[in-house]
Amino acid sequence: MSGRGPSSPRVPRAQRVIFAMGGGGFTMEPLNPLLDDFVLSLAPCARPRILFLPTASGDTAAQISAFYARYSDRACVPEHLSLFHLRDVNRPLAEIVLGQDIVYTGGGSMRNLLAIWRAHGLDQILTSAWERGVVLAGLSAGAMCWFEGGVTRSSGPATHMCGLGLLAGSLTVHADGEPDRLPVWLSAISNGTLPGGWAVDDGVGLCFRGGHLQRVVSSRPGASAQRVDAVAGELVRDRLEPELLGSGVLGGDVNVDDDVRELREVIRLRERFTQTRRYRRS
Repeated sequence: MSGRGPSSPRVPRAQRVIFAMGGGGFTMEPLNPLLDDFVLSLAPCARPRILFLPTASGDTAAQISAFYARYSDRACVPEHLSLFHLRDVNRPLAEIVLGQDIVYTGGGSMRNLLAIWRAHGLDQILTSAWERGVVLAGLSAGAMCWFEGGVTRSSGPATHMCGLGLLAGSLTVHADGEPDRLPVWLSAISNGTLPGGWAVDDGVGLCFRGGHLQRVVSSRPGASAQRVDAVAGELVRDRLEPELLGSGVLGGDVNVDDDVRELREVIRLRERFTQTRRYRRS
């Protein structure tokens, strides 16, 4: 685990990571761990601390349970933070968030998510965490929130709204699963309400390092993404073909030291052996 905390210095922008998923992960793909394992691989340590923020869903027990079901038997230290039940929290929010290696934000209402974060000052804490090298990840509302804007259905019909602006550009999610979002997003880009950006299918994740798109990955064959910009009054659309995860090498591992990579492998083998022993005993 890292020694990161509230007093940690800022890291260079080139080292800051955000992973934005159009949909998928443990809440949508309980039998497909590829995106969630990729999230873990983005941390620069062998056993990262990972914090789940289920705010966008109203801190539902189903999302929290799914999070622990995914990560409890992996090489990490999982924890969740419920802003709807802060009476049960006995540490300052900044101490909790800044002590993590990864913050994973769930889906739900983008509008409610940002309103509640701002009410508790969590938007500023998360910005500070990102500046100190904490990996930010999320899907759906938990992905769009990091951009300048996105398309939400929090009030019913799809409509555009502003995000935190940690990443330049806009994002729309569920491009294949909820197609009514796409025309609203395209119209907003065309008339200048939203900046150009990305549309991503369920199962697709965009990995940004230093504010620049580094990789496009997918847990599903056939899923894709596209980049759209308004140029001279016309929309220019470029299709992005993701790398299909599951080939045996997690994409984040190429950016960590050899000793961390080797330690991760030792931990994976040890935990696999432990699970096998438990199975045999049962």
